[in-house]
Amino acid sequence: MKVENLKFKSSDDMEIFYKKWIPNDKRDIRACIQISHGMAEHIKRYDEFAKVLVEQGFVVYGNDHRGHGKTAEELENIGYFADENGWDKVVDDMYTLTRIIKNDYEDIPIFIFSHSMGSFLTRRYIQLYGDELKGVILSGTGGDPGIAGSIGIRIAKGEIRKNGSRAKSSKLNKLSFGNFNKKFEPVKTEFDWLTRDESEVDKYIEDPYCGDIFTCGFFYDMLSGLKKLNKKENINNIPKDLPILFISGDMDPVGNNTKGVLQAYNSYKNAGIVDIDYKFYPNARHELLNELNKEDVHKDIIAWIEAKLSLKEQLTE
Repeated sequence: MKVENLKFKSSDDMEIFYKKWIPNDKRDIRACIQISHGMAEHIKRYDEFAKVLVEQGFVVYGNDHRGHGKTAEELENIGYFADENGWDKVVDDMYTLTRIIKNDYEDIPIFIFSHSMGSFLTRRYIQLYGDELKGVILSGTGGDPGIAGSIGIRIAKGEIRKNGSRAKSSKLNKLSFGNFNKKFEPVKTEFDWLTRDESEVDKYIEDPYCGDIFTCGFFYDMLSGLKKLNKKENINNIPKDLPILFISGDMDPVGNNTKGVLQAYNSYKNAGIVDIDYKFYPNARHELLNELNKEDVHKDIIAWIEAKLSLKEQLTE
């Protein structure tokens, strides 16, 4: 296996860092898995998962989103997307990476594996570019925040007017994540809600590119993005035959202990999407790839992708 660290220029000339994990024998590659990571983390955290996928004959690509990891580069840039239209620009970066993959591997089937914030970005991506993909896995996603999201947008606007869009927002951070540890008390850290694996929580806390308080501008971008992607008319733009799998821990506060995930799932079913499923993992929390049962999660993801590839091959025979 070979791992490459690369950069591409975005549509507005920002340098976006990305990694690719390549099997030694390129002739046997059946598909590409493009990874969209979550908030306050980075693509390097997916190294173990990517290596598992490569062992199964997949090539893997994933970029650090704006305001994250080596795309942010300096720690002072962590937690800020862009001066305007940040959410859309991050989605556009993902699409640029898809085009790079297609240039590198002509006609290769592409699946997106996405986690948390990355799943919300992907849910917007498939409203715009769903025809580019053979399937999508949404891990650790959530439901429509509704009125709470609208209130958050108003608070973010007020904080931007008062402090500027690059100011860190402890208020919005607390409103967004302040109750996530509640069901796991007594807790050792503020990030116990991520996973039952204490060593993984410790690694997250020790990583300087993880867990920071994000900016007012970021929260405005994300909450506005959530409002857009949950609109019925936008959900209706998702290709009806695009295979979609929701996966979540049944103790994941982002998915409101499965309730938010089911709300999203049902909105897709009601839009006429036909190849859609979900799987919940008992007692698991937010980061399924870093959970105590991560090997089972790996196997389920690979089995789902293999099933979609087999179906595609049968249809083309």
